[in-house]
Amino acid sequence: MSLLTKIKSWADNHNPKWLALFRVALGAILLLRGVAFLNNLPELERMIIENNLSEYKSILKNTLPWVHIAGGFLIIIGIFTRFAAFIQIPVLLATIFFITSKNGVFAIETDLSFSILVLVMLLVFVVEGSGTLSLAGYFKEEEEAEAENATTTK
Repeated sequence: MSLLTKIKSWADNHNPKWLALFRVALGAILLLRGVAFLNNLPELERMIIENNLSEYKSILKNTLPWVHIAGGFLIIIGIFTRFAAFIQIPVLLATIFFITSKNGVFAIETDLSFSILVLVMLLVFVVEGSGTLSLAGYFKEEEEAEAENATTTK
């Protein structure tokens, strides 16, 4: 059994229900951040240019908000949670290294601790998955019930 299969199996068996609250909160944070980027595109463009990423300005300006919105939505409803969280990790790492570290760790208006907290939560959900209180959990239960009914009727 591969390491990834062992981790997935462990996470499926050890996923507390209260973790769903943190999953929904994380998804909401990401979704709202994406909406905030869309509502303030000039500020996003300014941050991109200030961090010497102006050659990627067009692609970053058009994809970053939608990555947060789509990922946040998928994390909230609990489907493709591992994938959605994994896709967010490079964005958060870039935020920590490019944006936050430029202002300094001890700056008055730093978002470093919040960015690190979101990154840790993303890593938790890459390992844990969506859990039982999610759309994926619902589909899994329905599939298991259907399989059980199929074997008992034979």
